Amino acid sequence: MTYASLFAAVVALALAIPANGQDAGKGKGWNGTFQKPPEAELKKKLTPLQFEVTQQAGTERAFSNEYWDNHRAGIYVDVVSGEPLFSSLDKYESGTGWPSFTRPLEKGNVKTGTDFKIGYPRTEVRSAHANSHLGHVFNDGPAPTGQRYCMNSAAMRFIPAEKLEAEGYGQYKALFEKPKK
Repeated sequence: MTYASLFAAVVALALAIPANGQDAGKGKGWNGTFQKPPEAELKKKLTPLQFEVTQQAGTERAFSNEYWDNHRAGIYVDVVSGEPLFSSLDKYESGTGWPSFTRPLEKGNVKTGTDFKIGYPRTEVRSAHANSHLGHVFNDGPAPTGQRYCMNSAAMRFIPAEKLEAEGYGQYKALFEKPKK
């Protein structure tokens, strides 16, 4: 094998490997893996608010963020990695001014830890693969879980139910389809 053919093979293989946890064929969706890009690349990809929230554990303003009053059917994915996080089926009006959910869509895509940022312990919620700060979870939510996942809109991207297939999240489409009679 010549150097040129070896180089061509490596380039072809590199192009075939999915990037950022997304399906290489479509450049969309989630395949369960993610390689976090360097900070400089994230600063280019994200808005200043998205970067502050996800990378610096910031908090956006209540009642003036993108999804606090979104009532459309669909899912919410990590703005950095695309990993599925929450479903509109578990979203409810908490009165806090941030999107709130009773549970994660994919429990394996969220992790929790203790944060003392405001002087007392809170349970911080981060995405499991991108390690994006998402918000906090509290034990004052409604049934069936009693939990309130209070999330920052800036940490998520909403994918409407009618676009799940096209965006590479077709496996969640059935959640939003009416049962056939």
